[in-house]
Amino acid sequence: MIEIEFSKPVKNKCECCGHESTTLTRFVYSNGNAHSVYYIKFTENHDDKFAFGVISLGDWGINEIPEHRFAFPFEIRMDDDNFQIGMVNKENSPWSNVELLGRFLDREESLEHEWIDEVFHITDHILTEDKIVLDYFQNP
Repeated sequence: MIEIEFSKPVKNKCECCGHESTTLTRFVYSNGNAHSVYYIKFTENHDDKFAFGVISLGDWGINEIPEHRFAFPFEIRMDDDNFQIGMVNKENSPWSNVELLGRFLDREESLEHEWIDEVFHITDHILTEDKIVLDYFQNP
């Protein structure tokens, strides 16, 4: 069972359009232990409604960055009433230079990685429990 720790959103202006941009940092626990971290970023009033995200999986119980911590960058979009999660290449991620998240995987590496099922398990929780993400996609 996983639990998500919700922190306060950070608001900035989007570099490309000047609209308000929201960045979320979330900590994920499995059976009470640090399990992963995810970031989500979206901008209000973009013509194309989507959110960038990254999930970092690996050993979060130590201070240094272990070799086996990996970052899985993705996008969230909606098609009619259905969410779509698409893995993206690291250069498409706003966090590709954040070393703490571990080694960034490109799309193909992510999809072939042994932890991809856990990535999708966490995105399922994001899309059912993260109220700020849900509000962004459900409001016109």
